[in-house]
Amino acid sequence: MMVCWILNENLSAIIVLAWLGVNLFLFIDTFCWYEEEKSFFYTRVILGSTLAWARASALCLNFNCMLILLPVCRNLISFVRGTAMCCKGPWRRQLDKNLKFHKLVAYGIAVNATIHTVAHLFNLERFHWSQSEDAPGLVAALSKLGSTPNESYLNPVRTLHMDTITGLLTTIAGSTGLVISLALILIITSSTEFIRQSSYELFWYTHHIFIIFFISLAIHGLGQIIRGQTPESLLLHNVTFCRDHYAEWQAAGPCPVPQFSGKEPSTWKWLLGPVFMYACERIIRFWRFQQEVVITKVVSHPSAVLELQMKKRDFKMAPGQYLFLQCPAISPLEWHPFTLTSAPQEDFFSVHIRAAGDWTEALFKAFGAEGHVFQVPRSLPRVAVDGPFGATLTDVFDYPVSVCIAAGIGVTPFASLLKSIWYKCCESPSQLELSKVYFYWICRDAQAFEWFASLLLSLETRMSEQGNAHFLSYHIFLTGWDENQAIHIALHWDENTDVVTGLKQKTFYGRPNWNNEFKEIAYSHPSSSIGVFFCGPKALSKTLRKMCHLYSSADPQGVHFYYNNESF
Repeated sequence: MMVCWILNENLSAIIVLAWLGVNLFLFIDTFCWYEEEKSFFYTRVILGSTLAWARASALCLNFNCMLILLPVCRNLISFVRGTAMCCKGPWRRQLDKNLKFHKLVAYGIAVNATIHTVAHLFNLERFHWSQSEDAPGLVAALSKLGSTPNESYLNPVRTLHMDTITGLLTTIAGSTGLVISLALILIITSSTEFIRQSSYELFWYTHHIFIIFFISLAIHGLGQIIRGQTPESLLLHNVTFCRDHYAEWQAAGPCPVPQFSGKEPSTWKWLLGPVFMYACERIIRFWRFQQEVVITKVVSHPSAVLELQMKKRDFKMAPGQYLFLQCPAISPLEWHPFTLTSAPQEDFFSVHIRAAGDWTEALFKAFGAEGHVFQVPRSLPRVAVDGPFGATLTDVFDYPVSVCIAAGIGVTPFASLLKSIWYKCCESPSQLELSKVYFYWICRDAQAFEWFASLLLSLETRMSEQGNAHFLSYHIFLTGWDENQAIHIALHWDENTDVVTGLKQKTFYGRPNWNNEFKEIAYSHPSSSIGVFFCGPKALSKTLRKMCHLYSSADPQGVHFYYNNESF
């Protein structure tokens, strides 16, 4: 169990370190091999160490391209998570949480592609220079090979006056290399947070250029521009002796003319497995697209929030999971992620969608919700559902005390969680390890999430009726208000319920003092393992992680805070 705990707590760091270690090993091992391999001795005479730089970065590029598709195979990862037996629930959920290093691998691809391109530019320059009059004897002799029928060339630049750029672009390696570079630039630039938020459709469609990227990468090596001495030639041509007797090279004799050929391309071997898995993923998604989704209820909440309650055969979820939603009437290709806001115990699953872009606004119109007016359309548009995926927040139930912290829109995953907590309290409170939940919600505009405030009000009422009012302690912090709101709040402060949320618990104004909050929780639970779950911006995440370390006791029998961050 101790090993499982260590892995669960540090799996993200372990994966990153393993990835860096494999990249470093592949690069160094390949670099050293090309620096010493006899078949590339004459190639190194012309190119020097740039040969090893190009080939080592190429292998690392292949390795990272193999990994880049794995995190997006969500259906297959979900299947593994559901069937893996190691350390049961917490370990399985790490698959969803820790295989999200897609961006990190993309950076690895970009770095290795840059090194590979720069190395080849140096190679091209050295190939061109070796045809000049300044080239030394052996280099010049190697560059002249291939002029007669019984010879094979080593230098692809055949004359000094050859336009190397134009000549390169007419080759398979050159043209595909250009396509690979342009595709990679487009994919990376369109993946920036600014473009994703301002034009998700641009990011979505541009990202699918990866198909062109992979096809070009697979055939890039067919050009075989970088060549080495053939095995048959190595048996007849002793490099150690003949390199000093290049003037005596001839068809027969102790030093026959060396023969060269390109290395067989191997990139497709790296890509075959991931591409097959990705194809299976697409097939599963198409199959799920064909499954019927019944929309049982459509609710138009204030502040442009649309709630869809749906049913689907064999749909099983866990608190905090998300799904991909598609509406063919809007776009036959786009799938958008939304957090599930229903509990597993309910006979439906739901999402709350806020109008925040072209696609969501079009969805509102399709369901008759436009502005503050809701008109039931003659027929509801068809939607397709893929998922659910992810389950990090389910770890809340593995701690005796849990602290749930949400900032802004990060409150959405906690809707399902809080509902599930209430159901578990009502159904089997004696079997529930969780005994206390602290919920913090920091938002700038509470009106934007009135649907969530209504959920809290409902839970508060139900908890009181069941005699479990002490189980859930919630703290709402409002960080944005105007003068009129402040006057209204001051006038109604003495009422029994909060003027903003309608809850018995009063809303706090400003930001929480996390030192005081953690100190009070640690004092109330002196010998407990406390899980801290956060969904929100990175800056606050760093602060909370620091608080968890600061207020965790050095005594093994003392209080310990365990931080969990939900990407959103």
